[in-house]
Amino acid sequence: MSCPAGPVARGERGSALVELLGGTIVLLVPLVYLVLTLVQVQGAQLAATGAARDAARLVATADPELWSSLTAAAVELAFADQGLVVDGSRAVTIVCQRDCGPGDRVVVTVRAAVALPFLPEGAGYTAEGDAWGTIDPHREHP
Repeated sequence: MSCPAGPVARGERGSALVELLGGTIVLLVPLVYLVLTLVQVQGAQLAATGAARDAARLVATADPELWSSLTAAAVELAFADQGLVVDGSRAVTIVCQRDCGPGDRVVVTVRAAVALPFLPEGAGYTAEGDAWGTIDPHREHP
């Protein structure tokens, strides 16, 4: 008497489970890595854009002697909110339209290298954000 589902070939028992597990690993591992990488890149880009905006506000309102320390702290804080460590003093570039006097337009660019998960130190993503502001026109010019 034979089984109602039909005869089972010898050596084929349980291979569907092995194929399912193998296929799942082959597809799931790259998918998880892609999601981790996209989260890291998105967080870095969000931090760079927010840091540039905050740094431009600081430059527009703070004393020129304090610009470098304040903008470096703002950049480090913005990246720390995303769980990333960046040297704020090397990541910020401040360019004034003329002489950085009252009423002058200033452009702040934040550029920071961010390591991607499970990759060596040199392989990463460079997050970049820029913002502009106008230096307070009622401030005294030094």
